[in-house]
Amino acid sequence: MIGISKLYCGVVEPSDPLRYGRKSKELPSHLLQFSQDKKPVVVWNMGRRCNLKCMHCYSSSKDKFYDHELSTAEGKALIDDLAQFGAPVILFSGGEPLMRPDLLELANYATDKGLRAVISTNGTLINRNTAKDLKDVGLSYVGVSLDGVGETNDKFRGVKGAFDSALNGIRNCREAGIKVGLRFTINRRNARDIPKIFQLLEEENIPRVCFYHLVYSGRGSKLIREDLSREQTRQVVDQIINLTADLHSRGIPKEVLTVDNHADGVHLYLRLKRENPERAEQVLTLLKMNQGNSSGHGIGCVSWDGEVYADQFWRHYSFGNVRERNFSEIWTDLSNPLMAKLKNKVPHLTGRCASCQWKNICGGNFRVRAEATTGDVWAPDPACYLTDDEIGLTRRTQQKLPADAVTGELSSFA
Repeated sequence: MIGISKLYCGVVEPSDPLRYGRKSKELPSHLLQFSQDKKPVVVWNMGRRCNLKCMHCYSSSKDKFYDHELSTAEGKALIDDLAQFGAPVILFSGGEPLMRPDLLELANYATDKGLRAVISTNGTLINRNTAKDLKDVGLSYVGVSLDGVGETNDKFRGVKGAFDSALNGIRNCREAGIKVGLRFTINRRNARDIPKIFQLLEEENIPRVCFYHLVYSGRGSKLIREDLSREQTRQVVDQIINLTADLHSRGIPKEVLTVDNHADGVHLYLRLKRENPERAEQVLTLLKMNQGNSSGHGIGCVSWDGEVYADQFWRHYSFGNVRERNFSEIWTDLSNPLMAKLKNKVPHLTGRCASCQWKNICGGNFRVRAEATTGDVWAPDPACYLTDDEIGLTRRTQQKLPADAVTGELSSFA
């Protein structure tokens, strides 16, 4: 997670997280990525059922009932363990979490235990009464997924009218006094809508947006050819930076983040070195605190059936089940070789990642994407768009790389 507004616009200084000792439980939400202990934010996919048919759904959800979901009592036991373990946030996700009848009960239980509770939703089911209920249980944040404006979103999400329903849900959250933000997964079908998303932030007074880079998992594994090329990704990230800076310069600050490609942090730093060297060095300090990709370390996932994953996309490898052992025990059990390596990924990287001068900043980027395209979890992430010169490779150390997993004409987002 790269805080574009925090880093580029100078909203956060290195002294800010230090003021709280960089402890997860003490840090405000906007500084959590700079924690030192990296106690995991836990995504709980509490149910698989969903009312939409999103093309990139990592859980391959459908609008049907699924067996073997954790019961309410089992969910509360999970929450008890997470609270005792010191997890700073529980993120209720799905499927669509609002299709689970006990969401409010479980969210209220989590906040009573001292956890910050947030939900990730498609927003279409949030009427005024639901928004009031979500406010009453003390949710910290509601993230609404919009993958474009109007028809772009509806085509990507597989249901006509999904955009209008989600926008009504956003407005209902704002009216109820809940902090609400957008979640946008970048791909060739919707990249041209990014300026419209910034316009929406301004017009609807939405304070936050997260732009997710595409991950090849679930139904998203069929969209590799829909991902941007490396040059297109660079162009899009620069566009996001420019649009964020424009809002900031006009006195309309928004929290803007990119997620699941830590090359963004290095790219932003290198850009600032040319534009504002003093700020660039402050950003470098913050990126070192961030530590890059945190799958299996600062973020984890519990599935609807209790399986524990390194993150919500890494669903083909379970470390155990919370019905048999507590999450905290599974998460700290380094007898599992993969879990041990994910806690310290850098020494295990191969190829250009192993030679990269920024590997301690990006943390090896997204390992599950590398595995999806090469079969090797420690191979280079194909979505890294930094050049050999930018990562410090010399002619002597350069290695022959496989062809891009992603192809396409530059600047073409058709």
